[in-house]
Amino acid sequence: MKSLGFVEVQSVAAAIDCLDIMCKAAAVELVTWERKLGGRLVTIVVRGQVSDVTTAVEATDSAIIKPSAKAVIANPHSETERLVQISAARINKPRV
Repeated sequence: MKSLGFVEVQSVAAAIDCLDIMCKAAAVELVTWERKLGGRLVTIVVRGQVSDVTTAVEATDSAIIKPSAKAVIANPHSETERLVQISAARINKPRV
């Protein structure tokens, strides 16, 4: 079953650390990331099997900055998937 994992952390450097930890802990892939407040608050979204995403999200407790919020959504609703794809489309847009 597919699932989405969300981790919100303060700073871009901490977000990269969290992503590295998640990808090493389980078979997950980055879907998108959102930077708010000039990069002072970053949300990472990963996708994979429920057990892998759960393992990856839980592994972020060992990051350089503890995440301020974490969530795993098993079998996300199509509207949730659509919202994540809108975010992903922004970072995948070719730059001119």
